[in-house]
Amino acid sequence: MSFKESLLKKIEIDRLAQRVKNTIGYPGSERKVDKDAMRKLLEMGPYRHRKERDLDLYIRENGEGEKKKILVLDNDLKVYHSSVEDVVIRKSPVVKEMISFRNVKKILSDTDVVISRKEDTLKAVHKEDIEMLDLSFDKSDLDAIRTDGIVSLDGGDSDGVKEALSLFAELLGLVAPPKDFRIPGHEIWGGLMTATDGDKIFGPIVLYDPDANALRMVDEPIRRSEKKKIEWLHQVAAGQAEASFKGDAVLNHLMEKAVNSRYNPLYSVAP
Repeated sequence: MSFKESLLKKIEIDRLAQRVKNTIGYPGSERKVDKDAMRKLLEMGPYRHRKERDLDLYIRENGEGEKKKILVLDNDLKVYHSSVEDVVIRKSPVVKEMISFRNVKKILSDTDVVISRKEDTLKAVHKEDIEMLDLSFDKSDLDAIRTDGIVSLDGGDSDGVKEALSLFAELLGLVAPPKDFRIPGHEIWGGLMTATDGDKIFGPIVLYDPDANALRMVDEPIRRSEKKKIEWLHQVAAGQAEASFKGDAVLNHLMEKAVNSRYNPLYSVAP
């Protein structure tokens, strides 16, 4: 798998993890975990699926005999350090199993074998998936992304341009804009910080208009409270004010910044 393919897969892992996080409810909540997204995350990682009774189990072998890491795919997302038989009795017992006092104790309390649940489980699975990817790169890998982006821009392939920009955004920690910085019809990425006074600071800012196939960049931060600068940003997006970089120069600039970046895939987007 090429670096570009690995990075695209990493972005997909982050997207799926965010989908799951958005559906995890508080104790007693009726919200349902996005099992389809969670299943895809598990299939990308070191788990094997096993169906037992009405349970979807995802098992990671750990070389400790019968005891394994076993994730039950339900709304609690509990991970057990136990045997398959033990987990099945605790989660889906039949009548004859409930006659045993020992089993009743297991059914009523699983604190002795549960090692994580909900958000903690999601974070662990997210980390395991990313650790399976080779995300090491050199300048030639970045140049390949830049070249693909330029070819797409010159050919009017908006999907190809957006893909290249999303890859550089991942490497540089650029994110989607806060509400005040959104511009209709534009794909936007930028650096986001919070000032000591609580004001949001967004920038540098990459602006892409897929309909016009126009790519521009403002290489300076803008505070949310700077209304005139935000108006100026809209003018830049419309081509009515001068951008710091335009067209191919945006991709060239992003590549040079990425060459000197310290990309940490486990830190960039944590669910």
